[in-house]
Amino acid sequence: MKPSLNRLVVAVPSKGRLQERADAFFARAGLHLTRQGGLRDYRGAFDGVENIEILFLSASEITTQLASGGAHLGVTGADLVHETVTDAARKLAFLAPLGFGHADVVVAVPRAWIDVRSMADLDDVAAALRARTGQRMRVATKYVHLTRRFFSEHGLADYRIVESAGATEGAPASGAAEIIVDITTTGATLAANALKTLDDGTILKSEAQLVASLTAAWEPAHREAARSLLQRVTAEETARFMREIRVDAPSAASTALARPPPNFGAKRAESGTGTPSRFFVRREEAHGFCDWLIAQGATSVTVQELDFVYTATNVLWERLRARLDEVKRSGAPRGPAETSKLAG
Repeated sequence: MKPSLNRLVVAVPSKGRLQERADAFFARAGLHLTRQGGLRDYRGAFDGVENIEILFLSASEITTQLASGGAHLGVTGADLVHETVTDAARKLAFLAPLGFGHADVVVAVPRAWIDVRSMADLDDVAAALRARTGQRMRVATKYVHLTRRFFSEHGLADYRIVESAGATEGAPASGAAEIIVDITTTGATLAANALKTLDDGTILKSEAQLVASLTAAWEPAHREAARSLLQRVTAEETARFMREIRVDAPSAASTALARPPPNFGAKRAESGTGTPSRFFVRREEAHGFCDWLIAQGATSVTVQELDFVYTATNVLWERLRARLDEVKRSGAPRGPAETSKLAG
């Protein structure tokens, strides 16, 4: 699959809770996903937006397409990126965590192992098992590469991986493995299977991420479409964490109001003569700032939520452009899409 010569390709989850959350994420930025041929079509668009093509794929397929250059941007889990993409830091750029799809990749052992609380304890268990049975400790998991890297970091080598094709959490009870490495959101499934997470056994805290491909063919048209898309996302995110505050105050309080304490991070907007003063402040500081305004002599203060805040700084695009420019300067190996006729 190759990116269009003119269209930015954005890969999003095709079904389930992740799709709902991804749809809501883009909708907040005024970007509404539509499918070209109904629910069974894997291609779509943002309603009313030109030069962007949507691919509806599974989370694992999204990761594959990003790594190979088949999509420019995508929504996928950090766990899939780190597990499935070799040299991920060279091929992909994490642009922003999206606040959903939270899950941890953890090492879990039987709850009956009351003296086993850490990876060091697990090393002792592996050594004892080897001495008693001549067998290595078995680890059931779908996360083969993450497991090997994490165990190596903790100096644990006397084990073997049993690749899990089904419900990993059931492996210890069935006798297929002694311990597991799996993903968990609340820990309820582990507890239901009489398992516990080691105190230092969290391998990765994952969530859905907006990810960019560094191996795709980033033609000028693709860059411009990405800049515009990321500007909208940035404007919505900035607005979500900011409040507009309007202040009515007597002229005697104007000097104090002109110099708000820096700890509030308040920015004053220009106001015409006779109009209320306006400030923009971080959402979490709004109430404290309002208290300060009243203490300085303000007679009334109103707080307004914002839909979008556009600024000269497009944080997400600047982050992506810096990585693309870095790849261009370094002359790093490029993916299949970039070695095709579409490459620039």
